Amino acid sequence: MEVSRLKWLACFMLMALLLGACGTADSDAVATAVAATVAAQSTQQAAFTPTLQPPTLTPTSTAVTLTPSATKIPPTLPAKSTSNTCLVANLISESGPVDGEIMKPGTQFTKTWQITNNSACSWDTSYRIVFWSGDLMGGATYYNFPQYAAPGSTVPVSLVLTAPSTDGTFKSEWMLQAPDGTSFGVGEYNVPFYTEINVSSSVEPQYGITSVEFETIRDPQGGCPANVWYTVNVEITTNGPLEFYYNWRQQDGNDSSPKLYVAKKAGTITLTRAWSFHLAATPGQKWIAITLGYEIGNEYVEKNYPKQYFTYSCG
Repeated sequence: MEVSRLKWLACFMLMALLLGACGTADSDAVATAVAATVAAQSTQQAAFTPTLQPPTLTPTSTAVTLTPSATKIPPTLPAKSTSNTCLVANLISESGPVDGEIMKPGTQFTKTWQITNNSACSWDTSYRIVFWSGDLMGGATYYNFPQYAAPGSTVPVSLVLTAPSTDGTFKSEWMLQAPDGTSFGVGEYNVPFYTEINVSSSVEPQYGITSVEFETIRDPQGGCPANVWYTVNVEITTNGPLEFYYNWRQQDGNDSSPKLYVAKKAGTITLTRAWSFHLAATPGQKWIAITLGYEIGNEYVEKNYPKQYFTYSCG
C-alpha cells in the first residue's frame, strides 16, 4: 500500500516538471518571436523611409473656347495722344490792330482773338498758342492757353506784340496746340489766326481804305407782308485816321448825295442802306451800290464798288 502511494507521488512530480519545462519554453519562444518582429519592422521602416516629391500635374486635352462679346470696345488711344474731336475751334471776332493798320516802328500793341472751343473736349493750360509762320513780332514761340475752356465756351486769346523796326508789311500767324504736340487752327479749313500790320517811319503816312465787305438782309425772310425791306450793310476798314466821302446808288435812281465820314483812328465802321418794297411793287432783280472817295496826298481818289444784287419776290 505504501509502495503504491510512492509511485503515484513520483508520477505526479514528473508530470509537474514536464509541464513547467513546456511553459518556460513557450514563453521564451513567444517573447523571442515578438522581439524579432519588432526589430524587423524597425529595420524596414528605417530602410524604406519615403522621400516626398512634388506632385506632377498632367495637362488635360480639353480646349478652351473664347466667346466674343457683343459689345464693341473703342480703341484705346496711345499715351499722350489727342483725339481729332478735341481739335475743333472757331474764330468769333478779333480786336486790336485791324489788318493793314499803319504804325510806327517798335510800337507795342495787343492783339486779341475770341476763340470758341467747338470740340468735344475741355481745354486747359496744357494746351498752347504756338507761332506758326511769318514774323514773330517780338513774341515768344509759344504761350500756354490762358484759361480752362469747356466745350462750347469762348475764350479771349491775347498776345502782346511789337512792330518790327523796319518799314514794310508784316504778318504773324498763330495756331493752337494740343498737349501731344498736334497743332490745329480755326474754322472749317483749320487755318491759322493772324495779325497783319504796315510799319511806316514816315511823318505823314498815306492812310486809306483797306477793306470793304457787303451783306444783304431781307426782312421778313419770307412771305408777302404789306412791306418788305432789303438792307445792305457795308463794313469799311481804314488803316488809320481818315476822312472819306460816300454816296449810295440804287437801280430805281434814288441815289443819295455825298456825305462825309471821319474815322479818327484805324478800325472798321458799318454803313447801312435800306430799300422798302410795297406789296404792289414790281417783282424782279434789284441792286444797291456805294461809292467811296478820299484824298491820298494831293489827289482825290474815288471808287465805285460792285452792285449788290437781290431779287424782290412775294413768296
